[in-house]
Amino acid sequence: MLITLGIVYGDIGTSPLYVMNAIVADAGKVGNLTPDYIIGSVSLIFWTLMLLTTIKYVILAMRADNKGEGGIFALYALVRHRGAWLAVPALLGGAALLADGTLTPAVTVTSAVEGLKGQTFGRFVFSNSQLVILGITTVVLVALFLIQRYGTSLIGKAFGPLMLLWFAFIGILGLTRLGGHLGILKALSPVYAIKVLVSPDNKVGIFLLGSIFLATTGAEALYSDMGHVGKHNIYVTWPFVYAMLMLNYFGQGAWLISHYQDAAYRDLTNFNPFYEMMGNGIRPFAIALATIAAIIASQALITGSYTLVHEAISLKFLPRMNIKHPNLHQRQIYIPLVNWFLCVVTLSVVWYFRTSKAMEAAYGLAITVTMLMTTLLLFEFISLHRSRLEAALIAGFFGVIESIFLLASLVKFLHGGYITLVIMLLILALMVVWYFGNKMREKYQDESETVKLTDYLDQLTALSADQSEPLFATNLVYMTKVKDDYRLKRTALYSILDKQPKRAKVYWFVTVNETSSPYEMRYTVDMMHTRNVVSVQLYLGFRCSQHVNLYIRRIINDLMDAGAIDVQTPEYTTIQGRRAGDFKFVIIMEKSMGLQAAENIPGWQKRLIGGRLLLQNFTTSPANWYGLEFSNVVEETVPLFIDTAHRPQFQTHEIWHVKK
Repeated sequence: MLITLGIVYGDIGTSPLYVMNAIVADAGKVGNLTPDYIIGSVSLIFWTLMLLTTIKYVILAMRADNKGEGGIFALYALVRHRGAWLAVPALLGGAALLADGTLTPAVTVTSAVEGLKGQTFGRFVFSNSQLVILGITTVVLVALFLIQRYGTSLIGKAFGPLMLLWFAFIGILGLTRLGGHLGILKALSPVYAIKVLVSPDNKVGIFLLGSIFLATTGAEALYSDMGHVGKHNIYVTWPFVYAMLMLNYFGQGAWLISHYQDAAYRDLTNFNPFYEMMGNGIRPFAIALATIAAIIASQALITGSYTLVHEAISLKFLPRMNIKHPNLHQRQIYIPLVNWFLCVVTLSVVWYFRTSKAMEAAYGLAITVTMLMTTLLLFEFISLHRSRLEAALIAGFFGVIESIFLLASLVKFLHGGYITLVIMLLILALMVVWYFGNKMREKYQDESETVKLTDYLDQLTALSADQSEPLFATNLVYMTKVKDDYRLKRTALYSILDKQPKRAKVYWFVTVNETSSPYEMRYTVDMMHTRNVVSVQLYLGFRCSQHVNLYIRRIINDLMDAGAIDVQTPEYTTIQGRRAGDFKFVIIMEKSMGLQAAENIPGWQKRLIGGRLLLQNFTTSPANWYGLEFSNVVEETVPLFIDTAHRPQFQTHEIWHVKK
């Protein structure tokens, strides 16, 4: 439970740093506040956390776990068999979650550090310059991104106690301020939440919900992190976290009602009740603790982004990227490209918006898209266990609420929300080109560029025994998909038989299948009544390593034990008891040659396939992805459509002086 506090609640737990600040900004200035406006706003926060975070995510969504794993991609893996269209909400939700997440470190760290402004430490008075705040924020964020490559297990052990201290602090702080105006407890009634939306005291109307929504932006992350800590620990810890958050919000509200007319505050427009309601003596401790909590929230976002991208790669939503394991923890990964992308974007956001108030204006817009897409996928999941009418009623209830929040957040578009939407659209474009480009490529290759492996068994057996051909490798391995009817891309057999006959003692055709179970690892072997042609189907969970060389060496020893293939004891070796000979892996890289000449493919689909082939030039090489960087690897390039590439269409032709 202590670990859960440190891993899961960083984002939602730091929301008191900026939510009330945004609500005050919606009023224009502190003096424009009224008790009804404050009570209504706190009531909206309470019921938003109750409906969206507690009921939708903690009670409902966490039942939709994929062997203990949560998040929008894990949910998609559970329901994708219900229809191909479900890839669309999964792509939209994943892109929005990654895009909006770039603002989390920027908002939380900047909000925490801004508490230093004008503070007195002994004889030293801290500067009021925002430039100094930006400099400190930049140093903190750069240091955070730099340490990712070394892993965070050591830091992670301290996260739980620190977050426990943070929640206890904000809860007690809020409790001590409640006495100032106990009328704030009326916010427990949903009547005040509804009233404030149409109250004349509320100058922004329904758009107030855009600021209220900031209180629940960590709900999706809570669902995504379920696999790290287990749902039971979230069930037990969430009531404590919810109580501490609400005590702080109630405390901020009570303090505002007691002081909003004070001469020192009423003309202020940039005003953070979180820091103002505490005495000067405790404020340095609060700033330090808030900064630590902000770093923890940012760390959770960064590692969550790694997990999200890893799952997207496994589901073929994103191109392959270099994935590293900084330590022996299987679930702790580091993706350099994602890390530095987040770093550059986060720092750009900090320096573009410059203040946490400006960042808040843009924060949360894209995450409403993610929540809506999760609701769509939940509809399909619920309909697996209940009637579609019941599923529609449940999903429709949350869908209406989230649609209202989305509409309310649209005002943020002009105040910086366009930044996150641009990032979201860029990520979405990448996903669409990669995913649907793959689908289009496979569709047209299945029509014209596939052959049956069983039709070539005689040729492969004969080539293996042909002593006139030099031995290319003892074990020749092709990474290619072999379907249930033994159909595979022509390119593999074209490489063996046509480009240069490649004689081997054993030909391996390895298919890697991504499964819906996160850590499933199994395989099947089909020898097709031979002793030298092996079709291997590897079934790996979407969180498993793809190091094929390790799996193949295990499989060949299993086959030798079963007597399915001959022992290959090499004549020369430094490894005692070695039974397998050498391996050579052939990686086939498809090029767009022949694509433009393919008359049966519409132009827009050609561009989609061409974009997919272009992207593969910037991805991690298949050799690195399959863990073959230290293996004997041959990379070959082949045209995407072999027949089209080899059949030029001449307009005319003439043949002269032929001797018959």
